[in-house]
Amino acid sequence: MTQADSGLVAVYPGTFDPVTNGHLDLVQRCAPLVGKLVVSVLANEAKSPLFSAEERVDMLKVVLQEFANVEIDFFDGLLIDYARRKQARLILRGIRAISDYEYELQMALMNRRLAPEIETMFMMAGEAHSFISSRLVKEVIRLGGNISGLVPPPVEDILRRRILNQGG
Repeated sequence: MTQADSGLVAVYPGTFDPVTNGHLDLVQRCAPLVGKLVVSVLANEAKSPLFSAEERVDMLKVVLQEFANVEIDFFDGLLIDYARRKQARLILRGIRAISDYEYELQMALMNRRLAPEIETMFMMAGEAHSFISSRLVKEVIRLGGNISGLVPPPVEDILRRRILNQGG
């Protein structure tokens, strides 16, 4: 699929702590549909991420470098305010399970109330990625499990170094 010939800007926000193959699946499927896809790291340190916002941005830059219409960024504060600054008309959100949908629906409805001009698009996770979450990946690697195929190889290397340096 080729890139859409459109000025449509979409924002794909997330913590990406770390980026998984599920995240990459959504980027691969959405990027051809829009003129520009801004993959943006939520820089909320209150969530106690394993990686800093800058480290997460750097990981995304490595694994998404092949996408000409993908921009990597970070934000804090209200997503709607950020989307407006980026002139986005679309927010991309991934759905793995019904439990994701319930939370995401609440957020989408609040965002619509705050900014009716910006739509939210839900994309179902691909079957091969529907069980992957950053939290689960970190738990598996901390316990010595195999995470190959769950995250891109460069991210797996970074995760292994970080977990080993923390002593588990």
